[in-house]
Amino acid sequence: MDLGLTDRVYVLTGASRGLGFATAQCLVADGARVVLSARRADAVEAAVAELGGSDRAVGVTADLADPATPERLLTTAQHHFGRVDGALVSVGGPPTGSAASVDDEQWRQSFETVFLGSVRTVRTVAAALPDGGAIALVLSTSARGPVPGLGISNGLRPGLAGVAKDVADEYGPRGVRVVGLLPGRILTDRNRELFAASDDPDRARTEVEAAIPLRRIGDPAEFGRVAAFVLSPAASYLTGVTVPVDGGALRGL
Repeated sequence: MDLGLTDRVYVLTGASRGLGFATAQCLVADGARVVLSARRADAVEAAVAELGGSDRAVGVTADLADPATPERLLTTAQHHFGRVDGALVSVGGPPTGSAASVDDEQWRQSFETVFLGSVRTVRTVAAALPDGGAIALVLSTSARGPVPGLGISNGLRPGLAGVAKDVADEYGPRGVRVVGLLPGRILTDRNRELFAASDDPDRARTEVEAAIPLRRIGDPAEFGRVAAFVLSPAASYLTGVTVPVDGGALRGL
């Protein structure tokens, strides 16, 4: 299938590694160009180099909690590639711990980055997109069901899923699509850290895999391919939904 991504331009946050970088790889492989951001300059530089350099990718060192970040990404895309067709809004996972055990400062910092930073980016990017533009928010299966030990995610991700649905209704008449993506257990650095923090990492992984119908942890590229499709013109009638990428782990219909 031709996804129609050739020479289209996407901005991606939290994209120097993990699910954001996997999506950038899939977009570039299908002919798109990307502007990616992350907080560490060395990680951004390495990601751009791996994607093929400035002909295909440009990096911006930025924090999603900074109100200036979305406009910087748009300006960079317009300056280097002359257009913007969509965005993947991804942010690193918030601190672990139950909702009752994390403190006010952890809640506040996570809200500023995970929630408000994402909403601000969606709002800013959507205003600049043409008919046919698309935005995907990287959420979590915690948007549909709590994940033990991830209280902040359990609190914030469902709210972002609601925001995605709300703005999909608002921007739909302009031809701009908004979709939420719900990754389950994908073998990113984040999930490696979660396994490592358990008393028995090997047993923890075995138990997680046993609860997934496909009986394995996902590969980041498997998420990236779904995200690239959702952002592409090939998914032109897909909006206002949340799409699990979890190997069947969610039990709801």
